[in-house]
Amino acid sequence: QVRLAESGGDSVQSGGSLKLSCAVSGSTYYMGWFRQAPGKLREGVAVIDSDGYTNYADSVAGRFTISQDNAKNTLYLQMNRLKPEDTAMYYCAAGWIWTLDASFYASWGQGTQVTVSS
Repeated sequence: QVRLAESGGDSVQSGGSLKLSCAVSGSTYYMGWFRQAPGKLREGVAVIDSDGYTNYADSVAGRFTISQDNAKNTLYLQMNRLKPEDTAMYYCAAGWIWTLDASFYASWGQGTQVTVSS
C-alpha cells in the first residue's frame, strides 16, 4: 500500500518560488504532481518515472521542476516564477502509467495549498 504526504504549500506573491515535498512510503514507479483550483478539474502538472524521465504541462514547463530523492523516499516540486493562476491545491500521486492524466493514478496524498497573489 502506497502512502503519500505533501508539505510545503504557502502563500506567496507573484514571481516568487516554493518547493513542495511529498513523503512516499510503499513501492511506486511513476510519480506525479497534480493540482486542482476551485471549480476546476484536477490537472496534471509534472510526472517522473523511476529512471528520472520527466514530463510537464505546457503551463508550467520552464518554471517548475519535478525531482525525487530515492534515498529519502521524497518527491519534490520546485516552483519558480509563480503566477496567480498557479493557485490551487497541489497533490502528489503514484501510478503505473507515465501520463499527466490524473485518472490513471490510484494513490493520492491529502494535498497542500499554494496561493499566489498578484
